[in-house]
Amino acid sequence: MVAVSLDDVAVGTTVRVRDVAGGDAVAIRLLEMGVTPGVEIRLVGKAPFGDPLELELRGYRLSIRRQEAARVAIGDR
Repeated sequence: MVAVSLDDVAVGTTVRVRDVAGGDAVAIRLLEMGVTPGVEIRLVGKAPFGDPLELELRGYRLSIRRQEAARVAIGDR
């Protein structure tokens, strides 16, 4: 997967998307939901066992699985 990814960040952290790995249906769906390079994402919360993750981006909240978040390469704000 990706070296530093969205599933590695702590709750309350805001990061910027660098890339979404892959060209399959999951990657395309993430892009369609607004997880695109350059967008800021804040990790709002994690379920008790770490899956799913609740994100805030583009004025809305989105929940995704950790394995999906692992495909999102991130950088600092």
